[in-house]
Amino acid sequence: MTPSADPPDIVVTGKLQHQAWQDRVLPPVERVREGLWSVPTPFPDNPLRYVLSYVYEIRGGVAVVDTGWPTERGWDGLVAGLRETGWDVTDVRAILITHGHADHFGLARRLREASGAWIGMHEADARLISSYTEPDGYRTADAAWLRRRGGSPPSGPGRATAPAGSDDMFRERLAEPDVLIEDRSKPLPGVDLTAVWTPGHTPGHLCFHDGERGLLLTGDHVLPRITPNISPSPSVHTDTLGEYLASLELLTGFDVEEVLPAHEYRFAGLHERVRGLQLHHEERLREVLRALEAQPGASTVEVAERLSWSRPWAETLGIIRRSAIGEAYAHLVHLEQRGLISDRGGEVDAWQVREDANEGRRDVDE
Repeated sequence: MTPSADPPDIVVTGKLQHQAWQDRVLPPVERVREGLWSVPTPFPDNPLRYVLSYVYEIRGGVAVVDTGWPTERGWDGLVAGLRETGWDVTDVRAILITHGHADHFGLARRLREASGAWIGMHEADARLISSYTEPDGYRTADAAWLRRRGGSPPSGPGRATAPAGSDDMFRERLAEPDVLIEDRSKPLPGVDLTAVWTPGHTPGHLCFHDGERGLLLTGDHVLPRITPNISPSPSVHTDTLGEYLASLELLTGFDVEEVLPAHEYRFAGLHERVRGLQLHHEERLREVLRALEAQPGASTVEVAERLSWSRPWAETLGIIRRSAIGEAYAHLVHLEQRGLISDRGGEVDAWQVREDANEGRRDVDE
C-alpha cells in the first residue's frame, strides 16, 4: 500500500478516528448510525496500526464485518469493543468477511467458536485460502514466484519474504466459511446491506452497500489516504490490476453519503477518491513504461527498483518488498494485457516494450 497525505477532494467525517491516526493511538468505539458501530482492533507491528470492524444490530444479536488480526491483543480489542457497543461476543450471529487477508479474517474462527456465528465470504477468496493447507506450501510457492520475477530466495539477506506470521496464525486463516456470499446478494436478513464483488486487492474482495443509511463499507478496496496494494498471490494468474480498475469504476455507480473503510478513518467523497486512485495507477503505468524504455529486458524486480516508493528501495525489506514486487508485476501484466509490452523471459521475466505499441501507448500517455 502506498501512503500519501489526505487527498484534497475528500472530506474526513471520522474526526475522532482521524485525530487518533495523527496521534498514533487506537481510535474509540463509535456509533456510526443507529444500530451500527465502528470497533477498532489492534494490528501490532504494522504501519496500519488497527483494523476497523463494523458491528450491525440484527434480529437476535449482531453481525460483525471483518474481525481483526489473529493475536491476543486483537481478540481482546474485539471483545472489549463489542462490550462498549452494549453487546457480547456470544451475541454475534454472523461474521461477514470483506476479503481473505489475515487482518480481516484472522479472528473469524475464534469468534465462530465463541459465539456459534456463521462465517460468510466470497467464493473466490474461500477457494484461494483453501489452496494452501500448510504454511510450507505457501512459502515454497511464493519463493518460486519470486525467483520467476527475478528475486532471490526468501532466506537471502534483505530480500523479499512470504507474509510473516506463525504457523498457528496460518492455520487460523484456514477457517472455512459457512456461507458463500454472492455478488449483489443481501447476506443479513432484515438489513438493507448488499454485497458488491470488487476483485483486485484479492480475487474475492467484497464491499457492502448499506442503501438505507447511505453508506459503503469498502474493506481495503478504497481507503482515504493509502493506495491499496494490488499484488497477486503466487496462485493468481489473472490481470489483477485490470480487475481492480474495473471494480473502482463500478463504484462510481453508487451514490453514498459516507465511506466506511477497514483502516484509517471514515470519509465522504467516494467518487473523488475513486478518481484519485485511477489517476495514481495511470501515472504508475507510465512510470513502468519509462522504466522499460530505460532498461529493455528488465525483470519484474529490476522494474520495481526503478519505481518511486514511499521509502528508498534499499530500505524496502521483507513483506513490504514482496508487496512492492507484486505491485510492479500487476502493472506489468496489465500493460501486457493491453498489448503494450511482452515478457520474453524463460525462467526469469524479461519485459520489453512492443515495437507495435505506439497506438496503445498514446492511450496511456493521455
